[in-house]
Amino acid sequence: MATKISNDIQDVLHQLSHLSKKYNMDITHIEEQIRQLENTSKDLNQEALFYALNRISMDQPNWTFVASHFYLEQIYQEAAKNRNYEANDRYGDLYELISTLTEKGIYSNNILETYTQDEIRSLQQEITPDRDQLFNYIGLFLLADRYIARDHDRNLYELPQERFMIIAMTLMQHEAAEKRLDLVKEAYWALSNLYMTVATPTLANAGKSYGQLSSCFIDTVDDSLDGIYLNNWDIARLSKDGGGIGIYYGKVRALGSDIKKFKGNSSGVVPWIRLLNDTAVSVDQLGQRQGAVAIYLDVFHKDIMSGFLDLKTNNGDERRKAHDIFTGVSIPDYFMEQLKVTDENGKSIGEWHTFCPHQVKQIMGWKDENGNPLGLEDFYDETDNKYFTEKYKEAVNHPLLPRKTYRAMDVMARIMVAQLETGTPYMFYRDEVNRQNPNKHGRGEGRTSIYCSNLCTEIAQNMSTTTIVREYQDEDENIVIVRKPGEFVVCNLSSINLPNAVRSDVLERLIRIQVRMLDNVIDLNTISVGQAQVTNKKYRAVGLGTFGWHHLLALEHIHWESDEAVQFADKVYEDIAYYTIQASMELSKEKGAYRAFEGSEWETGRYFERKGYNSDRWLALKEAVATNGIRNGWLMAVAPNSSTAKIGGSTDGIDPLYAVEFAEEKKNFKFKVTAPDLDHVTYNYYRRARHELDQTWSIKQNAARQRHVDQGISFNIYVRHDVKAKDLLNLHLSAWENGLKTTYYVRSTSQTEIDECEACHS
Repeated sequence: MATKISNDIQDVLHQLSHLSKKYNMDITHIEEQIRQLENTSKDLNQEALFYALNRISMDQPNWTFVASHFYLEQIYQEAAKNRNYEANDRYGDLYELISTLTEKGIYSNNILETYTQDEIRSLQQEITPDRDQLFNYIGLFLLADRYIARDHDRNLYELPQERFMIIAMTLMQHEAAEKRLDLVKEAYWALSNLYMTVATPTLANAGKSYGQLSSCFIDTVDDSLDGIYLNNWDIARLSKDGGGIGIYYGKVRALGSDIKKFKGNSSGVVPWIRLLNDTAVSVDQLGQRQGAVAIYLDVFHKDIMSGFLDLKTNNGDERRKAHDIFTGVSIPDYFMEQLKVTDENGKSIGEWHTFCPHQVKQIMGWKDENGNPLGLEDFYDETDNKYFTEKYKEAVNHPLLPRKTYRAMDVMARIMVAQLETGTPYMFYRDEVNRQNPNKHGRGEGRTSIYCSNLCTEIAQNMSTTTIVREYQDEDENIVIVRKPGEFVVCNLSSINLPNAVRSDVLERLIRIQVRMLDNVIDLNTISVGQAQVTNKKYRAVGLGTFGWHHLLALEHIHWESDEAVQFADKVYEDIAYYTIQASMELSKEKGAYRAFEGSEWETGRYFERKGYNSDRWLALKEAVATNGIRNGWLMAVAPNSSTAKIGGSTDGIDPLYAVEFAEEKKNFKFKVTAPDLDHVTYNYYRRARHELDQTWSIKQNAARQRHVDQGISFNIYVRHDVKAKDLLNLHLSAWENGLKTTYYVRSTSQTEIDECEACHS
């Protein structure tokens, strides 16, 4: 036994020696600790891992890679034991892995039905174990803990490079046989080099016999009992499969409105939202986490001040609370303009009126081309025609239309108080979103297509209600309910690892395969809600995003609070937009355009004109899109990217770093983390972290970025707990004035860390 331990110690010391040279580290202290284990039966890899984790600090950040190395040794040994091969080989037989996990019911049958044994053996040759060395410790830990495949008893079978290969094989399974293997290899190249990550549902579920691959869903609730309860049912089914969900409640009648002409009977939106809160808690995602739902309401809805803004706060009647959902407010330009109206003493005097959407439709008499009633929520302000503002003023001036009237600033104050306490509501600037929508065709001039965003505020796509049109008994005496599907938004996400991809100059190659991967998710997915499946096929929407912005700035030696950072954002995201649109156009030449392409701003070229894309390359691409079509109706969305950014070894989304050194803590772990690629040079670009940075620079960067992103961006505002109301107000005004479509959380230093849905963390 002693000899065996001695040999093992020598092996560990040899590994440490190699790592010390690779990362230029002093390992004297840890060598001494390992030697002291000479006559013990302790797991030496575990002990080395433990020692390495305790050494991680801003002075010695590379210990994270030492920890990752010894953690890899552990999972290699575990996989080898479970799969019956030698651990020194690191990776076992891919075909046997697929066969075993298919037999166990973990993998679906599709992989073995699509790929021959010889093809799988060929793909095994592409697997590159050395790329496991790219992971830092937290990235490897999260991947192994949450995503790589285990059996039903949580025994580990799959290894990191095999997870990437299985994802690639799954996403390319319907490609033409003559090029399928080449596309699998290209997708594996993109994933295994950590140039990109796929969203959490795809990362976790690709190749599996359960779960779906899409990240985000948005539904519009009809103002009827059927609509409300069917929405709840749909949300439960999506939540079960792990989707993050946004719900627009702006069409549901307000507290005190009439029902079937009986006055004052409506209980408003709050009781229905409480039901959704219970659904989100009750229908968890395979036991991993509770469902995640965001509810949006218009700032001109009568219930906005009658309970909605207080849903998550700790004061007031608990019977009117919904602490487990998230809230968002849909805001027109005119409301923000009213905030700026002052008297001669500078006091805000702008008025704001709120209405019941049901009463607006009853009394105002606005109709669409088919005679259906329209409400205020159905109009938005274009650049040259203020459709919403005109309708709003018309409603204000109608003597018979009930309303509640406030100072606009009092409404905004309630919003900001809730944000400082709970982080929400999110802000959705509805006019800007609808102005920039490339698929507003078929709605009528000035008519709203997009009413709200999703759980993480980065999705903006056409929406409409699903309704029951008929209920009857068929010949077998079954009761059949016929639903007319509305536009139930679906988005499929993945994200570029900016530091790796930009600095390796692979954006064009990467985005070409990345768009194909995203597009293939649409055809592979089996979404439990039928109208979501219909909408997904109609628009083929995808959301290509990014993470690692602060990491990239540090490596490029660009300070966050600088014009250089703003200009760099403009350049990087213009390139990403160009390559993404180009890739979708090329895919359209091969596979056809999305069904609603005709008449869109992609076809007419109006999208390119709105963005001011006038260079030669953009004009050529504009013409190519008009000629060849585009495969995907929406293309870009920048999600929060917390978990998967850590897997990629970089910083979250577009956010500034939390701190140069901090403790990462979740339910089952706590360990120290440092900024990526931290050294004496990059430290200077990291040291001013989230709550210390001037947020106006973050807004300027995001405005430059937003110009090139056809959907939205998950953009947090970071403030100190003692922020003045005026300063927070000015940040919101600046976000709106700079053309941001949405803002996500307002994160105060006094708030506990907010648990987010991980579905959108691509």
